[in-house]
Amino acid sequence: MTAPRTGLHEPIERAAGERASGDPALREEAALERCLGTALRDKRLAHGLTIAEVCERAGISRGMLSKIENGQTATSLDTLHRLARALGVSLSALFRDVDTVEGNAQLIRAGEGMEVVRRGTRRGHTYRLLAYDQGPRKLFEPFLISMDDASEVFPTFQHPGTEFIYMLEGRMVYRHGNDRHEIGPGDALSFRGDVPHGPEALLETPIRFLAVIVYGAGEQA
Repeated sequence: MTAPRTGLHEPIERAAGERASGDPALREEAALERCLGTALRDKRLAHGLTIAEVCERAGISRGMLSKIENGQTATSLDTLHRLARALGVSLSALFRDVDTVEGNAQLIRAGEGMEVVRRGTRRGHTYRLLAYDQGPRKLFEPFLISMDDASEVFPTFQHPGTEFIYMLEGRMVYRHGNDRHEIGPGDALSFRGDVPHGPEALLETPIRFLAVIVYGAGEQA
């Protein structure tokens, strides 16, 4: 018995096992189908359209559109063109995010930074590291530093790289080598990390500031 022919405008569905096989080309094709499906669903929802409405405009079945949106089937350029037209977007708009590099952002919520102990850390003096797990070589270290004990005596620091400080709250005198800088909210200070530096006097507490250490090639904390 001859199998029924697929309709002119219907995508040709592949077996799930074949599309999920170890063949790199098939895996790449499956990833493309998922990306296109997500783009179609996002555009449809953004326009407030139901699956039924889009199917009626594009001339395909509801079941087929559902499979396309979920990346469960391959589809033809003709079908994609008619779906794009039904959604009121260009065909290129559906491919816009196909080659977008996968993001690798790290979100640290307020108050969740890793508290670390550095030389000289005492009562009323905290360091919160705002980014970590950067791999074997750190490119930068951003700290949120808080101080509330004006009588505390701070040591000097030296480290590779360049440091950038941005004051959020309070006022202090910050020493870098033989220079002393009085800084307050909104002030920014940048300097070489290998020159001795550190807070010298806390003028108004509490104090909060961002300190970002950026490492160059071959430099390491």
